[in-house]
Amino acid sequence: MGILKNESPETDFSEGICDVTSARDAARQIETSDGAMEVEGAGALVRQLSESPRREIEDLVGKLMKLHKKLQADGERIQLDIEEYTNLNERVRQLTTIVADSVGKLPDRPHN
Repeated sequence: MGILKNESPETDFSEGICDVTSARDAARQIETSDGAMEVEGAGALVRQLSESPRREIEDLVGKLMKLHKKLQADGERIQLDIEEYTNLNERVRQLTTIVADSVGKLPDRPHN
């Protein structure tokens, strides 16, 4: 089952690249005259850099949870199908035995 419907197997990194680029620009803007970053600016930069990966991880976790639920439901359905097939198979076997026994009890017919 590797890929969900409507998803490509390739990862789109363009959004992450844009985030890193804008974060780099923000970092340049918060540098002080001696080149040291302000603490506030550094915190904002870290938050900005981590936002996109965090969203991607949350999306992946959500998709994995949906897949888990689907696999669980499919497994339960398959188990019920197997049980139903087993019961049907047993009834057919019993019916076959009854028919075979009934045919064995028929009187012999004379051959012409």
